[in-house]
Amino acid sequence: MSTRPNILDTLALMEQFKDYASPRAHLSYLVKTGKLVKVRRGLYLAKNHKDVSPVTLANRIYGPSYVSFEYALAEYGLIPERVSVITSASFGKNKNKSFETPVGMFTYQRTHPAVYPYGILWRQKNGMPALIASKEKALCDKLATLRGVRSLQRFATLLLEDLRVDSNQLSELNREDIAFLAPLYPQQNVRLLRDWLNREFTNA
Repeated sequence: MSTRPNILDTLALMEQFKDYASPRAHLSYLVKTGKLVKVRRGLYLAKNHKDVSPVTLANRIYGPSYVSFEYALAEYGLIPERVSVITSASFGKNKNKSFETPVGMFTYQRTHPAVYPYGILWRQKNGMPALIASKEKALCDKLATLRGVRSLQRFATLLLEDLRVDSNQLSELNREDIAFLAPLYPQQNVRLLRDWLNREFTNA
């Protein structure tokens, strides 16, 4: 078996082990001896899995999905906290999901179907594709999960004090992207983000 870092599913492994008397028994042996790591049912990592991007793995654990919310915000440096849970947005699912795996915790929140296709970036790390929200989409996704506020003053508190979003990063957001996304979300917080950015940074 190749030890090249990769994410492997049961179908691929059964094909790889087809010459064994019992491919499934061999798979169980590899997991038991630590040569494969079982992430969830039907999904495995090779032993030297440290080069596998958490974003790529999140896409594979549950989908369709893309990494967003706190994990993406931390990746972009919009929030100061180090985020250990890999947070994703999912589509077409009725319930939020979480998966505690040997390589970390992965959570999935359903996002509104109208906004799902937009603001998703395709990346490649160590030869593996990954889907992650743009910084604008990640912030909109996060705000959409929070209790709504009614005024720009309260929104500023929510954004800068509660979420602790970096004000310098906010000035660099693509306001055209946010203006496009805002009407697609049913939540008022996202439209307030659009309005607050326009007030704060127009002609700044």
